[in-house]
Amino acid sequence: MTAQWLPDLLRNPIAALIGEDCTVTLIDKFNLFEPTCLRHALSKGLGLGIVLGGCIVKLPQLFKILKSKSVAGISFSSYVLELLANAITLAYNYRRGYAFTTYGEAVFIGAQNYVIALLMLIFAGRASLAVVTGALFAAFAIALFEVSVVGDTLLSTLYGLTIPLVISSRIPQIYTIHKNKFTGQLSAFAVFNYFLGTAARLFTTLVEVDDSLVLVGAVLAFLANSVLAAQMLYYWNAPAPKEKYRLDSKKAE
Repeated sequence: MTAQWLPDLLRNPIAALIGEDCTVTLIDKFNLFEPTCLRHALSKGLGLGIVLGGCIVKLPQLFKILKSKSVAGISFSSYVLELLANAITLAYNYRRGYAFTTYGEAVFIGAQNYVIALLMLIFAGRASLAVVTGALFAAFAIALFEVSVVGDTLLSTLYGLTIPLVISSRIPQIYTIHKNKFTGQLSAFAVFNYFLGTAARLFTTLVEVDDSLVLVGAVLAFLANSVLAAQMLYYWNAPAPKEKYRLDSKKAE
């Protein structure tokens, strides 16, 4: 029997994350380059990092909107589409019993997207619509977790629809930036964290999740966020256009 040299205070959380067998291999036996456990540990570590990053990834965007009281350069439809995808992704993975580290960021990113979308309506002078929209979305999200309301087949279909939804949620923002040649109040921190996060999520999906729908979604999310990251770099110091913005960069009438 291999001796456990690491104190339980440190070893137990590691074992909870990567499993006892891989803890014995990587930690107790110090066989750090055993391929299977190394790949598994990297996936779990990245997954946990993505979930933790998801807790804060949209906060800079949120604070930027609150500080400026402006939604210039930000696509409302992108946030709505992404929010729908967040809710469906969360429900699908939860009901399938996948490890929380493979999808947990959807909880926190979804919550932040929810607040940002409502703020966008409020700052556009549509507070009453924000209340209605918020209530309807909450009801929709709750229904996704109820098998009696949304059956497994329907949920799988909805999850399949999130694949084009992922692309659709990015296209308005990509188009807005391309049209204005300006990133406006879009947070660089959020964009680059999304890019790195989707790259890492693609890896964890390949390692841990045997589900072609989840894999296709991860690939498309990575590609879409790659385009946004490239735009952010290209238009980094671009001057702001003179016209005022409303939702989806339309001029105020």
